[in-house]
Amino acid sequence: MSNKQLILALLIVSAIIHFAYFGHPSETVFDEVHFGKFVTGYYTHEYFFDIHPPLGKLIVAGFAKIFNFEPEYAFANIGEKYPDKQYLILRFLPSLAGMLLPIVIFLLALQIGFGKTASFFAGMLVSMDNALLVQSRFILMDAFLLLFGFSALLMYFKRKYVWMAVFGGLAASVKWTGLTFLALPLILESIYFYTDRDWRTLIPKMTAFLFIPAAIYFSVFAIHFSLLNKSGAGDAFMSLEFQKTLAGSAYEKNGEIKKSNLFQKFTELNEEMYTSNARLTATHPYGSKWYTWPFMSRPIFYWVNGDQRIYFLGNPIIWWSTTAALMYALISMIWSAGQSRKILIILLGGVGLNLLPFIGIPRVMFLYHYLSAFIFAILILAYLIDQSQHKKLIAPVLIFASAVSFIYFSPLSYGLNLSPREYNARVWLPSWR
Repeated sequence: MSNKQLILALLIVSAIIHFAYFGHPSETVFDEVHFGKFVTGYYTHEYFFDIHPPLGKLIVAGFAKIFNFEPEYAFANIGEKYPDKQYLILRFLPSLAGMLLPIVIFLLALQIGFGKTASFFAGMLVSMDNALLVQSRFILMDAFLLLFGFSALLMYFKRKYVWMAVFGGLAASVKWTGLTFLALPLILESIYFYTDRDWRTLIPKMTAFLFIPAAIYFSVFAIHFSLLNKSGAGDAFMSLEFQKTLAGSAYEKNGEIKKSNLFQKFTELNEEMYTSNARLTATHPYGSKWYTWPFMSRPIFYWVNGDQRIYFLGNPIIWWSTTAALMYALISMIWSAGQSRKILIILLGGVGLNLLPFIGIPRVMFLYHYLSAFIFAILILAYLIDQSQHKKLIAPVLIFASAVSFIYFSPLSYGLNLSPREYNARVWLPSWR
């Protein structure tokens, strides 16, 4: 099959998976209670505070504006019924981003040096992972992070550095962990420069790696501030000088206080985001440590209504196969050489860089923080199978097993009815309860 045919096949499978039962449940799910409020904040113009950069929320709010979205819902509690169908507008773009991600992974694998079969295999596994599906079905930001981040890597390996910088800047503007998608190319380029000492390409590349993402990141905050120009729930996090810039604040007309300018507001908010991240001490029953994520030992309940449940639980066949592949890749690097060793180092570096931000962090963390590293692990699994003499047997068997596993666990991804007996049959580990 040609690349276009494989892309079309991936797109059809991914579209069916990501838009099946679209909109169900018609209730607030997990962190929609936060991100729903943030998105509607751009319509009321009341200042709010979030520990993440604003791009994801801005994208959802901007798209909703096209369809005349009206903020008429409080997003107060998980499980509260949506009063109308407007919430579908807010869920659409994350679902679309999740649908497109397998295509990006397919193209990235090809660009790195995988064969067509292995590249298609990687895209299919990304399509059929239940955790990746769940994280893209709701008003959550990770689907944007993953799509922009891996698109940045795709552009890097295609040597389109400006586009790499654009997508990297977009990823970092969704969550700070998006910076890892710029860090990997920067490390690789530093190694190449140390070897070649080609000064002619240094300035253009540094412009792409540093200035373009920084300009995008700053511009996103500028838009954020222009829309949130009224006093709101986030005032208490900011200085008096910052609050003076907000209409209706207690300090708006205080002549003794000087207004913060745009750069000062940008600097202060980013400092406060960092500080707030660092001082989060609350625990959570579904929190987990980074070293447990490859084993999927602690998934997360997102929503429960009688016999219907939505569970952030990965496809066990894919998840545990990638963990085995990670361990094998770490060992096989000892005797591998040439291009094979280079590819493994790059992919293992991607895993490491995406785990590094979470090592040593005292705040509560969750299994979904592993998703970027998990996709690199999928690429490692696909590459190792591509190098195997038995790949024509292993790949189809693993695809079939993953598809069966996906279907089996899909009621917990889509929130479908499961009797107590059927639910218990899917709880394979005590820590999954």
